[in-house]
Amino acid sequence: MDFDADLFKKNLTARLRRQYGKDITQATKHDLFDAVSASALEIIMPNWMETRRISEEKPTKQLYYLSAEFLMGRALSNNLINAGIKDQVLEVLKGIDVEFDIIEDEEPDAGLGNGGLGRLAACFLDSLATLEYPGHGYGIRYEYGMFEQHIENGEQVEYPDNWLKHRDPWEVKRSDLAVTVKFGGEIKYGKTPDGQDRFYIENAEEVVATPYDMPVVGFGNNTVNTLRLWAASSPNGFNLQLFNDMQYHRAVEKQNDAENISRVLYPNDNGPMGKELRLRQQYFFTSASLQDLIHHFVTNVGTDFSKFPDYHVIQLNDTHPVVAIPELMRILIDEYNVGWNDAWNVVTKTFAYTNHTILAEALEKWPIDIFQKLLPRIYQIVEEINRRFMIELRQKFPNDYSTQNHMSIIHDGKVYMGWLAIHSCFSVNGVAELHTKLLKEQEFKSWNTIYPDKFNNKTNGVTQRRWLLNSNPELSAFITKRIGNGWVTDLTKLKNLERFIEDDETLNELNAIKLRNKERLADYLKHTQNEFLDPESIFDTQVKRLHEYKRQLLNIFHIMYLYNRIVEDPSYNPPSRTFIFGAKAASGYRRAKQIIKLINTVAERVNNDRRVGGKLRVVFVENYRVSVAEKIIPASDVSEQISTAGYEASGTSNMKFMMNGALTLGTLDGANIEIVESAGEENSFIFGLTADEIIKINNEHSYNPQKYLDRSPALNRVVEQLIDGTYDKTGLLFKELHDSLVYGVEGQRPDVYFILADFDAYIQAQEKVAAAYTDKRGWAQKALKNIANSGKFSSDRTIEEYVNDIWKIKKVHVK
Repeated sequence: MDFDADLFKKNLTARLRRQYGKDITQATKHDLFDAVSASALEIIMPNWMETRRISEEKPTKQLYYLSAEFLMGRALSNNLINAGIKDQVLEVLKGIDVEFDIIEDEEPDAGLGNGGLGRLAACFLDSLATLEYPGHGYGIRYEYGMFEQHIENGEQVEYPDNWLKHRDPWEVKRSDLAVTVKFGGEIKYGKTPDGQDRFYIENAEEVVATPYDMPVVGFGNNTVNTLRLWAASSPNGFNLQLFNDMQYHRAVEKQNDAENISRVLYPNDNGPMGKELRLRQQYFFTSASLQDLIHHFVTNVGTDFSKFPDYHVIQLNDTHPVVAIPELMRILIDEYNVGWNDAWNVVTKTFAYTNHTILAEALEKWPIDIFQKLLPRIYQIVEEINRRFMIELRQKFPNDYSTQNHMSIIHDGKVYMGWLAIHSCFSVNGVAELHTKLLKEQEFKSWNTIYPDKFNNKTNGVTQRRWLLNSNPELSAFITKRIGNGWVTDLTKLKNLERFIEDDETLNELNAIKLRNKERLADYLKHTQNEFLDPESIFDTQVKRLHEYKRQLLNIFHIMYLYNRIVEDPSYNPPSRTFIFGAKAASGYRRAKQIIKLINTVAERVNNDRRVGGKLRVVFVENYRVSVAEKIIPASDVSEQISTAGYEASGTSNMKFMMNGALTLGTLDGANIEIVESAGEENSFIFGLTADEIIKINNEHSYNPQKYLDRSPALNRVVEQLIDGTYDKTGLLFKELHDSLVYGVEGQRPDVYFILADFDAYIQAQEKVAAAYTDKRGWAQKALKNIANSGKFSSDRTIEEYVNDIWKIKKVHVK
């Protein structure tokens, strides 16, 4: 993009004057961040407008990515890099004595996502724009993120994540495109003038959906796609009469109820009210998005909806947006008088579905009473979809009533959103080779029988622009110096680094870069959490969502085991290690919160025991988020990817660690398998039961945790320390964790995630890590081998596979 330094400086000073009534000498750090961002947006805006103009003048097929999450991270640096103007902006700021790093830290992480699902969506948008594909995101403009995590007395405490406390300089409000979304009401039946049946809703609650657009800047080109996020409000939310009657709470009740829809990412849904709010969120943003697309189609193409799939492909990111399927049916049938068969033909050619998990609790199922009351017409349409589907099932599985009942979209008092997606979409994809295999052979076996052509695999990827070029500039320069900068848009070029695998200068420089990244992380944690890390120690890292299947508990068990050995055996002299955790537990997930408490309790004991002698340190990083990940991942030596085999669909943090030179310590799960295939098993540390072995144990109901406790005294001791007063004088604080492993709780069998079964193998793998790290040259070779073979895991490759196999969209070059 063209950059005019004088114009940029002029826009910056004008922004400060108009928005804050200040000049540069009076501006705060946040004022400067806002002004720099707004001035950068001025440069980006012409290309953003041109991208939109081209799509409107020459309509072409476009991709629309519907997701409940978009974990975008900070925008300023990433947008400047992609626009190719960061160096010029830094030069202007240097000339006015403004430090870029200081103002960059003023930007909050956008509270629009939480985990890998949302970060994947963000990477996909980056790759679509960089590859010049017309692809856009639709989601919710959450006023608050999931929560801001503090650790108090070792426990997770949740505070509001008020990321919009100040205005977001990267968003553009589009009030002219607001639409109305309806909830509840009564279904009414009538006839159209030509005698067709007509359904409509009366007395519905109306909510206004107002779009806010964020630019998605392509790297090295002029494409700027759009992330459109919807904010909820009430059209008549303030009742002046009630206010004048001094009924102040009732006067704004409708407004509050409406705004709650876009208030918080993932509200607690343990109870009926929470479930209803989640469903309201999902219908709100999918209905608004579809209304937006239909309006644009009718304006530019007309009302021949048979052409709709020629211009739109909608990818559903997991089950959260699946309610879009019956909503599109409703819009076509009720608002445009399209017949059922024609509407269904449009739907089945438009929607594609990505599955992100085999965990039953993540395949959403809505209680009928909640679904029908909140979305009566949508439920009626789902019933009809299911009625027709059951006719198909009875023909395919005659007399097999068990299969028919299991595959019914509505059964056992619930609406099965995963089943609705598989039946309705023309493509169903998993996100790693193992995950897709398990879907076809286990969870979705019956579906694969009747729809074998729908299922396909698209292994996840991450954008190297964010996770290497932006977050690890020293390593990026190291790579470019040796192989050129083509890797920024073609990550497979990293393979050329293998020719330096025996070059001592290269290996020494790689080790030095890693050490400096570790020093920077240590400095950050010293100032933010008063933690003191030894950069010469092994940085062993597990940062991801806190869930039992991700097995942070196995990690902390190993630390407890190490602590026992160090304290009791003076001759034991392992290399110094720093174990880094970062994770949020869902607000209603009690056992996950207990694991956080255990990690911090063990950390308190270990970090303050002089007998440890610097050999062991445990750090729990508060409020883990993208901007913190950008500091942790480049500094890590070991990437903990230790989920129970067969339970992690793919993972994306494993890919980010790999391309930053961390070695994978993990199970053969998700994309770990493909990482090992790419880098070589000798350059990773693999352990534990395989997915097939776990499936066999589960099918035979043969698991006995006592066998592993009896076999390993060290394991038995660690487990008993949960209740024997070692870490809690009452012995009660971690009793549920103990009992869940040894006896089983809440109707579950003991040790659901095979922590005890994999413990000894994990210990052995950790000992291999310690031995390998003592050979600094050999470790650098393993790290370089991982970096060189991380090319497959670019989201650019993933997007090209989606385009070729599913979306069938074409590049649009913006001049």
